[in-house]
Amino acid sequence: MALAASNTTRLWTLVAKEFWRKTRRRLRAGPVYRWRYSGRTPERVLIAPPDLRLADPQIALEIYYGRYPLSGHLVETGGKSPFQINVPNHGWQKTLHGFRWLRHMRAAGTELAAANARALVSDWIAMHGNNIAGIAWEPGTTAKRIIAWLQHSSVVLQGAEFPFYRAFLKSLAVQIRYLRSMAREMPDGKDRLRARIALAFAALSLPAPASALRGATRNLAEELNRQILADGGHISRNPMSVLEILADLLPLRQTYANQAETPPQALIGAIDRMLPALRFFRHQDGSLARFNGMGATIHDRIATILRHDDTAGAPLLHAPHSGYERLSMGGVTVIADTGLPPPVDVSNAAHAGCLAFELSSGRQHYIVNAGIDTYGAAEFRPLARATAAHSTATINDTSSARFSHSLRVNDLLGSPLIGGPQQVQCKRIDQKGVQGFIARHDGYVPRFGFLHERELKLSSNGNVLAGRDRFQRPGNAAIRNNGRDFITVRFHLHPDISLLQDEHDRLVLTADQADSWVFTSGEVVPEVEESIYFAGLGGPRRSRQIVLAFKASDVSEVHWQLTRTSIAGYPENN
Repeated sequence: MALAASNTTRLWTLVAKEFWRKTRRRLRAGPVYRWRYSGRTPERVLIAPPDLRLADPQIALEIYYGRYPLSGHLVETGGKSPFQINVPNHGWQKTLHGFRWLRHMRAAGTELAAANARALVSDWIAMHGNNIAGIAWEPGTTAKRIIAWLQHSSVVLQGAEFPFYRAFLKSLAVQIRYLRSMAREMPDGKDRLRARIALAFAALSLPAPASALRGATRNLAEELNRQILADGGHISRNPMSVLEILADLLPLRQTYANQAETPPQALIGAIDRMLPALRFFRHQDGSLARFNGMGATIHDRIATILRHDDTAGAPLLHAPHSGYERLSMGGVTVIADTGLPPPVDVSNAAHAGCLAFELSSGRQHYIVNAGIDTYGAAEFRPLARATAAHSTATINDTSSARFSHSLRVNDLLGSPLIGGPQQVQCKRIDQKGVQGFIARHDGYVPRFGFLHERELKLSSNGNVLAGRDRFQRPGNAAIRNNGRDFITVRFHLHPDISLLQDEHDRLVLTADQADSWVFTSGEVVPEVEESIYFAGLGGPRRSRQIVLAFKASDVSEVHWQLTRTSIAGYPENN
């Protein structure tokens, strides 16, 4: 009861904060404040920062013909400006107003693409430039737009006449002043950091007094020191956040250098920590582990970022501040979530996946988490975030963390995580020829009175992953059969994995031209059930899961093992 009351109090505190933010934002967009965003118009863009995001000239051609493939959705405008039509998809609208798609026009490198970019920017200025409201002026979207307009100012201004040139710079200045006034009060997390990055870009790319650059640099450093953890992870614990932030920080570092300005030490330190962290979350096929909001990986994006990583050694195995562990040998990679939930303010994408793990061998994934469908229907998100969608254990089919599902709350906050493990203990148990850890969380103690402890050991040059899942009462009290001790340990299989039975009735995990693994368990007979993999590049895919189901009053500890029996189709010595 006390925990429930605490969670409720925390939730409504967040609601009050967000309501106040939105009220302040409406006030600052009104006529009383709007005069503050007027002022001197910059004379020119001094430098166009680089953009590391992938560009496709074909998309520029699609946009020219009125087809906008944004945020996983294709919208045809029928000859109208995209800013004139009402598209109900919120993600598509945010991407449209963020203008990152300008990079495709620059990649096309044609006068036609430049003219189209200029026409679309002109449309936005005419329709939204003087109306500070709606999705177009959400601070996070405004930050993306400022960065995109600066990065691709060369293509937007190519062949521009003076009236458009001045209108572009005037609108850019208004957006910068607006974002500067909003940044400090933005909700915690990636968007607020991006706002500070955008303001630093602006101070470097446009004529500005030295005090403006000093202020932007100081504020950026403060936000980086707060949001980027000591091991390079982000406070949201989402691997995708590391990738997204690096895609902005690396060009910003280059822009400081191009302008002969000294970047803040916080920026240099953050990049130096985040590049190894990105490699920590990376499987050998280049994809990122599916934890806490991570969906499908676009491999080329990661490769582009990691070209800037000068530390060519093996990834770290221990990320205690982010709350993850990694085991790696013999071409086998295991990544596990061993951390507390992120702060509630940045938990909109967080999952209830404590002690979940993923296993890949070579370039093939075998054991995975379901991940999320990044651009899919919002109603599937709660399923993807539940503990049952992860390769870990549930008790009574209940998640180890709680989420807010109130429609009134979600309209303001999304769906934050409002309850979960309060203590997660983790210890490495590496030995010669063995990598491993033991971790334990108390997420099920308040409701069911159980601690979940998991031990994973990778040995024999990566050929054996041995696991142990243990369920105990705090203080080692006796476990009674009270109908609330039903345990399900899940191992979700990647959709590309075939599941067979050998002559000994053991489950064999195979894939074309890849390793074969045998799953065995000691105390409980494994079962096979249907599953769903949300993180496919083409959307959700059907898959299967291996399940160990039992009562803790009958079996309090289960041992299981995955053994590699062949490598890429060739027999291996046993």
